[in-house]
Amino acid sequence: MSSETTPLIKSVGQPRPKSSSSLAWRIAGRIGGGVMVLWAAVSLSFIAVWLAPGDIVSLLVGEQVRTPAIEAAIRAEWGLDRPLWQQYLSYLWRIMHGDFGRSYMLNVDVGQLVASQLLPTLKLAGAALLVSVVFAVLVAVLTAHRRWGRSVANGLELLLASTPSFWLGIVLLFIFSFTLRWFPVAGDRNFAALVLPSLSLGLSQGAVVSQVLRRGLEDALDQPFSLTLRAWGIHGVIVRLRHALRHAALPAVTLTGWLVGGLLSGAVITEQVFSRPGLGKVTVDAVLAKDMPVVLAVAILSALVYVVMSTLVDILGLLIDPRLRSQADKE
Repeated sequence: MSSETTPLIKSVGQPRPKSSSSLAWRIAGRIGGGVMVLWAAVSLSFIAVWLAPGDIVSLLVGEQVRTPAIEAAIRAEWGLDRPLWQQYLSYLWRIMHGDFGRSYMLNVDVGQLVASQLLPTLKLAGAALLVSVVFAVLVAVLTAHRRWGRSVANGLELLLASTPSFWLGIVLLFIFSFTLRWFPVAGDRNFAALVLPSLSLGLSQGAVVSQVLRRGLEDALDQPFSLTLRAWGIHGVIVRLRHALRHAALPAVTLTGWLVGGLLSGAVITEQVFSRPGLGKVTVDAVLAKDMPVVLAVAILSALVYVVMSTLVDILGLLIDPRLRSQADKE
């Protein structure tokens, strides 16, 4: 064998170092796209302030005697006397440093106000997400390729997916709180007070995810590897949980990440139904009082959670499915 062909053979036999760098570039692209979406959300929030009906100065004056001197003082204090582009750049700069301004009505720092009510809302959204995932996995695994179980599951999923979370919460309250008295009606005193709100918020989301997950499971169970595993004597439940579930997980994981933003916004309404502390009461009071800094802070927080979860889901998809990584290598 000639010396000219030896390097060629070595280069063919060596693995390409392209995979890790290509995966890193794709992850960086996902993060960059998330930053752009977040910037667009912040910019649209700023535009919404100026397009909203009503005069901010009139809102800030309140019941005081309105004079030109008072109006000029308020405009100077809140930076409303500067050109619009300067206000926009100042707004972006403050948002980047976590400064959401001060509440028009409460005259307190908006960041501190939202942070003080954030934990109960995140706790409810996290519990609802757990309910969604557990419900989707159990229903999909137990009913995939099972005729009667699939029919019952389809009816239950359709009912839950089409039922508003607040109406489901009212039904759960009537049955388990007022009638059976198993769970408290309102408040956030203990774990029992979290059960009904998380069920009312998470079941409708889980019904949507379970439909996608069951379809993916049925496709995976029809693949040759599933038939081979069953031919080897491996129990069907193990085939579903350890092998088929991973192949079916990617669409469901993507959908779950998309629904997380809905969990946070739905938590605001669910908190009102169950009289729980959190961002729900703060948001409703701010909307009714047209307290725009608080409303914008909650809107930006929702956009941030959605962008972060969507980015994490995209990255997780690259790690779960090798086919996406091979596609990244080709690109």
